[in-house]
Amino acid sequence: MPTVILVRHGRSSANATGVLAGRLPGVHLDDAGVQQAVAVGERLAGVRLAAAVSSPLERCRETAREITSRQAGTLRAGTDKQLSECDYGEWQGRALKELAREKLWKTVQAQPSAATFPGGESMRAMQDRAVAAVRRHDARVAAEHGPDGVWLAVSHGDVIKSILADALGTHLDLFQRIHVDPASVSIVRYTESRPFVIGTNTHAGDLSWLTPPRRKARGRRRTDAEVGGGAGPQTGTP
Repeated sequence: MPTVILVRHGRSSANATGVLAGRLPGVHLDDAGVQQAVAVGERLAGVRLAAAVSSPLERCRETAREITSRQAGTLRAGTDKQLSECDYGEWQGRALKELAREKLWKTVQAQPSAATFPGGESMRAMQDRAVAAVRRHDARVAAEHGPDGVWLAVSHGDVIKSILADALGTHLDLFQRIHVDPASVSIVRYTESRPFVIGTNTHAGDLSWLTPPRRKARGRRRTDAEVGGGAGPQTGTP
């Protein structure tokens, strides 16, 4: 049961100006976004990442680069278009305050499973391809690095929210209740029985406990929820 660390890209120039960037090319991290990405890289420096994958859009690749460059070994992030931003079609490039006056905006807020962007994709299609991509990469990490592998996926706000909603067993129509800030860290562990959501929208805190000790304790690997909540992560010298 590998663990995926979901990171939203740092603040972009579009985020700072209130524009829905979508898949437009040339949208980069602004100065604050670079600092945010560096901070995430430093936070994850103590975690041995087995693999890294990113949305192909510049702001995600830039964020992934800041993170992987702070790993102890050499790690380069691959890209997967299935983790790309939602295709907002005719909405992309427009100001959010203008889009809020569109009739479709209310559907996106209240019933996103019924929302399809003009000239773009539906939010249901976005969730389906993103979840499938994460599970595919998770299976690859398990096959190549074993069940204790920890890997990184850098993507976008709505994409990560939809992945978290699926992992929580929450209908897409409720996914707007989940908040995912720029450069935030969310953590999911998939098992044979169910996904476990370890953390959402975190900005600080030690994550070195995600790297398991090299000498693994013998015994049955737990895939069930701990009745009563359990004892928390086991720390130790990697």
